[in-house]
Amino acid sequence: MATGDDNGDELAQIRRRINDIDERIQSLINDRARIAQQVGIAKGDLAAAVDYYRPEREARVLRKVLERNDGPMRDEEMLRLFREIMSACLAQQEPLSIGFLGPEGTFTQTAVYKHFGHSVRALPFHTIDETFQEVECGAADFGVVPIENSTEGSVNNTLDMFLTSPLKIAGEIELRIEQHLMAKAKGLDKIERICAHEQSLAQCRGWIRENLPHVELIGMPSNAAGARRARDEDGTAAIGPEVAADVYELEVLFNNIEDRPDNATRFLVIGRELLAASGDDKTTLLVSTEDTAGGAGILHNLLQPLATHNVSMTRIESRPSRRKNWDYVFFIDLEGHAEEAPVSEALADLEQRASLFKVLGAYPKAIG
Repeated sequence: MATGDDNGDELAQIRRRINDIDERIQSLINDRARIAQQVGIAKGDLAAAVDYYRPEREARVLRKVLERNDGPMRDEEMLRLFREIMSACLAQQEPLSIGFLGPEGTFTQTAVYKHFGHSVRALPFHTIDETFQEVECGAADFGVVPIENSTEGSVNNTLDMFLTSPLKIAGEIELRIEQHLMAKAKGLDKIERICAHEQSLAQCRGWIRENLPHVELIGMPSNAAGARRARDEDGTAAIGPEVAADVYELEVLFNNIEDRPDNATRFLVIGRELLAASGDDKTTLLVSTEDTAGGAGILHNLLQPLATHNVSMTRIESRPSRRKNWDYVFFIDLEGHAEEAPVSEALADLEQRASLFKVLGAYPKAIG
């Protein structure tokens, strides 16, 4: 039978092993950072972080992380650790600047950190339009904007920006949306109104109906704006991510009040260049024909090359073209990279049939 002293000796040995491992991990991380500095030097003194940040290579590295992981750490935890290491190493030269739909405390900011890690400069902008504009002019290296929610559908403002913007899609982020009720008040009986983004109110309508049926619901430009109002106004509660409660010093009264446990939002990373293939990619197109309002089979004819070349279409969305009334453009997501067969062959045929044809991006699929 082991004595108390034996147990103490064993625990001390385990702690010494942990300390040794910690030292090796720290040394290896610094080795990686030094090599990242050498990459920056090789690019030249004037190279900015955006010049040697390669999203397609990062995607390949993270997929290898998943392949190697045999526990006990969960995949998502291992991905988060490696993203932060990669983010910190890249920032040795200069941190990336990432614009997002602000203000601070929004789900979009959470998506920024999930994709890029915390060693970036996160720049909150007032609108999706402004986020596009700041990336276009170079004030931000990349932007992150919402594109669709699994229960509430597409974010039309983001789609419409691609009608005129020269920006390209450089990645996608899938974020599990956990909605929390927060306020200065300590109980539900003190709440007179809930201020939140319309989509968040819609995603929580069942819970609100059951628990707070008589409160006033007020739509806000963002959940962070609702949280700010809850901070400044008695009787007001907000809905949003936990980070908003931290930023605006609110009490989380109830966790996970969304009606669907699988509620998720997809975000796009927008940049100024098309990416090379990463090995597991999507391609997004903007296409139209001369007259989308007339004639049977026009859309079928337009998309026929996809079937001919056995290319999978994962999403299609129509929006007014802004050229004339009842005229539409189509946003299409495809499996595969635009520059690799069979997608490249299908796109060559499709372009011949379209009056408007634009590759909005070919980018790595969301990881984790």
